Amino acid sequence: MDSTKVKERIFLSSPHMSEEGYEMQYVQEAFDTNWIAPLGENVNEFERELAAKVGSKSAAALSSGTGAIHLALRAAGVGEGDIVFCPTLTFSATANPIIYQHAVPVFIDSNYETWNMCPQALEEAFEKFPEVKAVIVVHLYGLSADMDKIMEICREHDVVVIEDAAESLGGYYKGQHTGTFGDYGIYSFNGNKIITTSGGGMLVSNNEEKVAKVRFWATQSRDQARHYQHSELGFNYRMSNVVAGIGRGQLKVLDKRVEKKKYIFEYYKRELCELGGVEFMPVNEWDEPNYWLSSLTLRSNVRPIDVMEALEKENIESRPIWKPMHLQPFFENYAFVGTGVSENLFENGLCLPSDTKMTDEDLQRVVETIKGLWLT
Repeated sequence: MDSTKVKERIFLSSPHMSEEGYEMQYVQEAFDTNWIAPLGENVNEFERELAAKVGSKSAAALSSGTGAIHLALRAAGVGEGDIVFCPTLTFSATANPIIYQHAVPVFIDSNYETWNMCPQALEEAFEKFPEVKAVIVVHLYGLSADMDKIMEICREHDVVVIEDAAESLGGYYKGQHTGTFGDYGIYSFNGNKIITTSGGGMLVSNNEEKVAKVRFWATQSRDQARHYQHSELGFNYRMSNVVAGIGRGQLKVLDKRVEKKKYIFEYYKRELCELGGVEFMPVNEWDEPNYWLSSLTLRSNVRPIDVMEALEKENIESRPIWKPMHLQPFFENYAFVGTGVSENLFENGLCLPSDTKMTDEDLQRVVETIKGLWLT
């Protein structure tokens, strides 16, 4: 046997098309009818089907989750100089649209109980910055934020709530889909998400009038006129009919993907929990995550970089926990409210490969590589 042979790559979270070929059926229909772009039956049905899946009254299919957050902020009336509270422990796509609207982000710390926005830090932020236009809540790595406490605080202050559920489609908080508690919810179908359209996003809301407005803005704000007329600033944010076809097929296997993600998480937890200093991401009794990325923290002599480098040598992909926004060069001059929990999670955390195509042999390869660090 050639010992120099490169081992097969294990990905963090790669696209996983259905074994049944659902996606190609809808894509072929788009080709057969020549409804390639920009809109068509797949877009209309994908909006309807996803809204029905999560229990929302309406949805707008867009070109990205980032675009969905941007238009949610516009729908919320956020403009120049307005303050928007945003979790610091998230991907930059959560915070960037605040800047698109020339608004001012204030970054809120996490807590260890959820890894998500800390309700206590949120209350403190309202005391320091009472003139707030909107609050963005993130469900990190598929873990639900503590929505009862967060929504109670936000309703007391009468602010718009936008849920960034880009990472948590298929997850529940107390039996209700994440992304459906706030005034607006957004999902992402990027290539690494639990289901993908290659790229794309969705905005959901029970406010059907606002969703109709979002669709209008997303198609360049083209007025109903024989000629091209535009009375408002528009954006090229609509999802194509081909992409939506992929999404319709992926939606059919969402529950299967969540089941496999949970299996992966439980496998890691069972195999690694006895290693000294290993703590897995928290799953609360009221939380039914989609387990998008199995994540953990290390509080031992073995550091996250040690694990990532060992995995890299075995051709296995992993990644650090998100670097908090208030530590990012672009955002470092904006206000932060908290005690440093997010920084601690970043310094000590990592995400293990959670690809739904992984076999038990793949999982064991990851586990054995990690265990080897405790034996040296």
